[in-house]
Amino acid sequence: MKQNPRIVFMGTPEFAVASLKKLIENNYNIAGVITAPDKPAGRGKKLRESAVKQFAKQYGLPVLQPVNLKSEEFNRQLKALKPDLQIVVAFRMLPEIVWRLPKLGTFNLHASLLPDYRGAAPVNWAIINGETETGVTTFFIDDKIDTGEIILQKKVAITPDDNASALHDKLMEVGSNLVLKTVDLIAEGNVKTVAQPKIDLPKKAPKLNPENTRINWNNTAENIHNLIRGLSFYPGAWTQITLQNGEPRKFIIYKSRFENTHHNEPVGTVIAGKKDMKIAVKDGYIYPELVKLQGKKMMDIASFLNGIRDKKSIKLIF
Repeated sequence: MKQNPRIVFMGTPEFAVASLKKLIENNYNIAGVITAPDKPAGRGKKLRESAVKQFAKQYGLPVLQPVNLKSEEFNRQLKALKPDLQIVVAFRMLPEIVWRLPKLGTFNLHASLLPDYRGAAPVNWAIINGETETGVTTFFIDDKIDTGEIILQKKVAITPDDNASALHDKLMEVGSNLVLKTVDLIAEGNVKTVAQPKIDLPKKAPKLNPENTRINWNNTAENIHNLIRGLSFYPGAWTQITLQNGEPRKFIIYKSRFENTHHNEPVGTVIAGKKDMKIAVKDGYIYPELVKLQGKKMMDIASFLNGIRDKKSIKLIF
């Protein structure tokens, strides 16, 4: 007989909202929601609620926003929700006292085909590494990061036109359906798990930072293009350029195309016309199409070039 377990849902960004919404639409009993504390944002530094909190408030769901997941106060509040099952989607690493609490366990939705791309940024790294396929996985949480027994997986194709934002939205929708299917299996008492395969060198998905998001112009054209689309639209693949006054400025490329061709230009040479621009790399050219210069708004390359009188003054710093 199918149960209707008391579910505590844990998540923070928009990616998690789709799964919470799917559970509510299918009449599952959401006993409470755990999300990140409100954070200052924008020029006015006003406190901004997480996407999950904003959504949960629409349905009058109890919301907890712990700073410390190990605190006695939070764990008292969590136990008071009497969860039978906990679901984690884009949240934080849970201490054992939290993930062991419900009788039916705690499972996580991860945006990759585990064991590949464990870590903080699986959507980005799948594209950066030129993958043509990724997916989503539900698994029961254990004492390590993204290593628990797999419940379900679903593959998702990555097209040449996908950037991180487009793939995020695909995985968000497919993932929400996988979460629902996983809860159905658990509620029916039909869940089965398999251990994650042992792989000598699983592909990793480390947190994005200024070092691994900077463009290496000595890389191949295709690899640079994949970095650009794998970081679009956040946080953006970046480099530095100088213009007429010679002052170095951060230059983010959100969209590009590439050409493989032989040439004799030094790597990093910028060739700019009235409406387009290309950057020489060792096996061809990168053509920026959507960019943002430090202090300016995002714009297409023609608009960027329109504001520069001396196109020959554009130089890369790398």
